[in-house]
Amino acid sequence: MLKGKQKRYLRAEAHHLNPIFQVGKGGVNENMIKQISEALEARELIKINILQNCEEDRNTVADKLSKGAKAELVQVIGNTIVLYKESVENKKITLPK
Repeated sequence: MLKGKQKRYLRAEAHHLNPIFQVGKGGVNENMIKQISEALEARELIKINILQNCEEDRNTVADKLSKGAKAELVQVIGNTIVLYKESVENKKITLPK
């Protein structure tokens, strides 16, 4: 579980990132979760965009993605979700204590 200080740090780190996934009309599926897990292993911190035509509530989408990918939900802001998961092989981010 992330502490407030760590979430603030990750939000600042994520600020300049571009979303690399989009959740649209189809919603969240297994294939998307698998790809997001792989991207998290490579990058640790990613942004996901929720499109206007997505039929699910953004918080539901964020919940499904974070649980499915076993990642920490850092932030849901507007239609953007920020996820973090510590990488096993590509550790880049050092969180403050």
